[in-house]
Amino acid sequence: MVNRRPPSRFGFNSLSVKLSILISAVCLVAGIFAAAFMLKSEEKQLVFEEYADLKRFSTQVINQFSNYLGLKKSLSEQTGAVVTKHLFYDDQTIQNHSPSTIKFRDGAYRSTASNGLTAAYFTGESLDEQQKQFFARSEALWDIIAPPLLQDFFNFYMVTNSQFVRISPPNTLLNTAPKKGLFDGQTIAQLKQELNPTREAVWSKVHYDDVWSKWVISILVPLYYEEEYQGYIGTDISMVDLLKHLPVPTTNQGYLIFDGQGNILAAPNLQKIFNTGAAISRNELTPELAKVVDDTLKFKLPDRQSMFDLKGETHLINVTQLTELGWYVGIYKKRDSALAALEELKVKFFGLFVLYAMFVALLLHQVLYKLVLQRINNTVGAVKDFGRGQWDMPAMPNNNDEIGLLNATFNDMGKEIKTLVTGLNNKITEKEIAQKAADRLSKAVEFSGTAVVITNEHFQIEYVNPKMQEMTGYNEAHYARQPLLSIISKEMSILIEDIDLDLRSRNYWRGDTILQGVTNEPIWVSLSISPIRDESGHISSYVASAQDISFVKESQRKMEELAYFDTLTGLANRTFFRMQLKKSMALAERGHYAFALFYFDLDEFKRINDTLGHDAGDRLLVEVADRLKTRLRAEDTIARLGGDEFAVLLSGIEKRDNAMDVAQMIQRTLNVPIKLDNNEVIVSASIGITLAPFDSKEEEQLLKHADLAMYEAKAKGRNTFHFYSQELDEAANERLYIENELRLAIRDNQFTLHYQPQVDYRNNEVVGYEALIRWEHPERGPIPPTKFIPIAEATGLIVELGEWVLEAACRFSVKLQKQGKVGNMSINLSARQFKDSNMKRVLSDVLARTNMPPKLLHLELTESMLMGDVEAAISQLHQIKALGVSLSIDDFGTGYSSLSYLKRFPVDILKVDRSFVKDIPEDPNDMEITAAIIAMAQKLNLEVVAEGVETKEQVDFLANNNCYVVQGYYYSPPIPEQSVEVFKVQ
Repeated sequence: MVNRRPPSRFGFNSLSVKLSILISAVCLVAGIFAAAFMLKSEEKQLVFEEYADLKRFSTQVINQFSNYLGLKKSLSEQTGAVVTKHLFYDDQTIQNHSPSTIKFRDGAYRSTASNGLTAAYFTGESLDEQQKQFFARSEALWDIIAPPLLQDFFNFYMVTNSQFVRISPPNTLLNTAPKKGLFDGQTIAQLKQELNPTREAVWSKVHYDDVWSKWVISILVPLYYEEEYQGYIGTDISMVDLLKHLPVPTTNQGYLIFDGQGNILAAPNLQKIFNTGAAISRNELTPELAKVVDDTLKFKLPDRQSMFDLKGETHLINVTQLTELGWYVGIYKKRDSALAALEELKVKFFGLFVLYAMFVALLLHQVLYKLVLQRINNTVGAVKDFGRGQWDMPAMPNNNDEIGLLNATFNDMGKEIKTLVTGLNNKITEKEIAQKAADRLSKAVEFSGTAVVITNEHFQIEYVNPKMQEMTGYNEAHYARQPLLSIISKEMSILIEDIDLDLRSRNYWRGDTILQGVTNEPIWVSLSISPIRDESGHISSYVASAQDISFVKESQRKMEELAYFDTLTGLANRTFFRMQLKKSMALAERGHYAFALFYFDLDEFKRINDTLGHDAGDRLLVEVADRLKTRLRAEDTIARLGGDEFAVLLSGIEKRDNAMDVAQMIQRTLNVPIKLDNNEVIVSASIGITLAPFDSKEEEQLLKHADLAMYEAKAKGRNTFHFYSQELDEAANERLYIENELRLAIRDNQFTLHYQPQVDYRNNEVVGYEALIRWEHPERGPIPPTKFIPIAEATGLIVELGEWVLEAACRFSVKLQKQGKVGNMSINLSARQFKDSNMKRVLSDVLARTNMPPKLLHLELTESMLMGDVEAAISQLHQIKALGVSLSIDDFGTGYSSLSYLKRFPVDILKVDRSFVKDIPEDPNDMEITAAIIAMAQKLNLEVVAEGVETKEQVDFLANNNCYVVQGYYYSPPIPEQSVEVFKVQ
């Protein structure tokens, strides 16, 4: 009988051993998959955090860069307003400037300022006086505004439609030939009304400046005068200076800029990598980087993240659209070292997995031949090695028996300990990296050129950097535990309330304000206050950053003075006045505000300018402005609109009596004598007054009402004031209607002539006629000459109308002569006709066309027409007299009668005005004056004709004083042509 040994408990053929091996294999595979999943999740989280950090940094950079571009654009637009005002609207501000010598060279008129600051050229065919003045005034203006602008830009120039260019510095124009334009047609078209209805500044494309050998970009501001495009001003910024406002590239971080067509504009780090100093061609980009550019332009997203390889290293990139310039800015950085370590660990892990699988297979093979004791010894040795800290030792075989279970447990424990140790090491590494980053950030804040203030969540100051202390003059102890808003100047008290409201409602604020400093000098800053949140999202503190913009504010102030204030008097100018008027009208519309508008000019100011000179006139205007500023309130707006025109906005005026008191006070103030050198003058003003919102709720209507009231004050004799009334508006509308209809009446020949006979009392015979114009309107019927003649005189239509009267009256006179009747014809000349340089030629042509005998034509002139420039009037009278016509003075005795001039005038007839005749015989004074005029005329051998004779007593009186030719209703009113032909004295 053969003894059989019982099956070993640890035999490898047992079911428990097979199950143990199967379970170990499944756990091994599951552990591998779990570890791989954890590695993948960790990788995604790290990539997400890297992208988030990069996007926050990109957003901060782009916002700061956009603010810088906005400041440059705003400065250029303000410069455009100044240039438009002083070169196109206000040519009085810059005077008495001697221009530099203008020479014709290389096909253009050129000039270079003696101070070497600016140059100009003009490519027109000829250079007239107005263009020379434009050279001088633009040079004077450039001398003022170019120095501060060249601190922000390296070129500042103007190009007009008339082919005029002014530039500073002058290098561009010194040795180059004239150019048709500095930019292509597409760029210029973007400036004009069709493509740029808001008339804002336009950024040009990047272009190369041959003179300065620089790549530049320009800000172009359109110039308009009376709604017509006149050209543009340009300010250039070099790309080198522009890119200084982006982060300085490092070995780990850089940026890439390209435009909407994919052209690479800047890539500092890439230029170093490709070993070239020139601009990078798009073909030089790696395929992955080129794909980033293509995808950005294809999808046109405002923000886009991507990844690319460069020289074997992975980079993350965030591309942001810069809308102001139409650029895309991609800021990139190398992947974080932790992410790279994770990649390396992944590779090692899978390599270790392969080795481990081979080791397990070998162990399973060897265990069949090994004893249990040897396996236990191996386990003990592994435990000792693990205790010595050898974490990377090979895993022990874990067969599915009792020893294998022990080994498996030991392996799991080793993995767990190893994972914990590895995680702890990673945490220590991350903490060191974070500590280094915090140190760098702390030093950046410490040495920053921007003032930084950090508070707790209750807005109490906990830190200020040295720049803040330097700007304000206060030390760090001064700010300790103080409220954040205490850094703002008390001058901005109203703004402080708004900032506090925004911080408590929206947790941030951004804007321009003034810091409180040790001295009273204003410290203008661009202030930004933002919250800092912890991991849970709660606000733990606030950070305030302040960028010094005092220079910008000072430049703005100087430009505002040029743009909004009169340089002679220091008063507000027309532009500022219209802005204030618009604000006042807006307040008045709400129903809780009333104000008065005074509109006035100085009486006889032109006479002072003509007699004492323009310098005296300027001193007079300055004195008037000083008196107005002294007597009126600080809250009232006083403006000089131009010349001697002034306007005043008086707030809080609800009653006419209040406005009347102010008007009387202004008149008393101005009536005080003013000393001008050795002369003492007294000025007065004609003031028009209108009240808002009572007279009108519209800005233009209110100005029109004030203007109407001022002219009514002038009509009343000057040195007075007049309130606007509805009647003035109706009169103005009536005047406008008559003016428009008058033009149509001349075109449609709606006028006729009536004739009033002049009768010789001695024989009751008609000796001549006076031609009088009449207007028969097709809708309104007859319109009296007293209404339309003054309007025709003011508009100049009287010249055309007077020529028609001359020809029509002469033709009728010739017709009467052919009928055997008397043909003497008297015609009134207006002041406009008499002063017209073509008067003599017109008379000669009419006499020739009508065959009128010159001696039968009597031209009547008034005294006031002759007493302005007497010598010129005498010369004109002699030229007319040379044609053979007769001259008479009409309305004698009612104007500026002067016997010394009368004897020099080559006149033939004196007409006694109806105002002296109408009260004869009731008024003895009129009788004495009339008798004296007749006697004087006879002594001067002048014929006498009396007008306005209506009674037998008047005729007898005139005859007794040897005036026999009379004209008036006593014999006949003015009658039409057909009645003249049959008229007989009764």
